[in-house]
Amino acid sequence: MLIAADVRAYICREPVDMRKSIDGLSYLVEPLLAQNPVSGNLFVFVGRDRSKVKCRYWDRTGFALWYN
Repeated sequence: MLIAADVRAYICREPVDMRKSIDGLSYLVEPLLAQNPVSGNLFVFVGRDRSKVKCRYWDRTGFALWYN
């Protein structure tokens, strides 16, 4: 999957529950990052101990979620 060069990345500084799926993370985008969850930007979430990261991305074809 390729991400367009003009995509912005937003990092959520508040730790989130890493059990959340795409829907749960999408719900957090607006209140925590003040962004539209289907804007086409990349949203990065970290767990409480900062050892886990989830990146959530949306394009015209749907959502993608990367977990590390």
